[in-house]
Amino acid sequence: MENLKYGFIEFMLSAGALRFGDFTTKSGRKTPYFINTGAYVKASQIRKLGEFYAHAIQSAFGSDVDNLFGPAYKGIPLAVTASIALDALYKQDVTYTFNRKEPKDHGEGGTLVGYNYASHPASGKPCRVVIIEDVTTAGTSIRESMPLISLPGIKPLGLVVSVDRMERGKGDRPALREIEEDYGLKTTAIVTLLDILGFLESGAGDRFLTLDPGLLERMKAYRKEYGT
Repeated sequence: MENLKYGFIEFMLSAGALRFGDFTTKSGRKTPYFINTGAYVKASQIRKLGEFYAHAIQSAFGSDVDNLFGPAYKGIPLAVTASIALDALYKQDVTYTFNRKEPKDHGEGGTLVGYNYASHPASGKPCRVVIIEDVTTAGTSIRESMPLISLPGIKPLGLVVSVDRMERGKGDRPALREIEEDYGLKTTAIVTLLDILGFLESGAGDRFLTLDPGLLERMKAYRKEYGT
């Protein structure tokens, strides 16, 4: 498992999706590291990313998944590539759905694209949905997504993110725990901040600490201030 986690961290670094330095998060927090899923711009990268998500989905939920929901906008390619990887690696031919930021008022109209939740029979076997996200800090997109998938016949199961920053959400609870407790969802991440810290403290992280000797201490200080 550690090899898989460190492999994903190396993958993020090689794509420029994980960067160390001085950044400001959307919530205004000053952070020594930043994750940008938009950095995966090559076909080979997005394919590999889907495989990492598929492994995480399979590990957390097994075959008990029918649909992947990708919140607009970054969640859209994540849901697509993860669904392809689930079929290729595990023979799970799941559907996918994503939302528009603004409802379409022509053609088929509506807010959702992909598998039509409204067409799923309210009786019988529910459609089991897993939300696919990049990084969750305050859980805003999840709170916006839940009304879209909380429909008759649809069963939201959980949330998979690439990195759990292990930070407080709106209150004193970790953001992912807030989501679990508020919505009854199972949450999991490909890697966590502790995995990234472990990577930096291993021989694999020496090249970054040589360039920035104070990086590890800033990472730990950030976790102490904003973590739980």
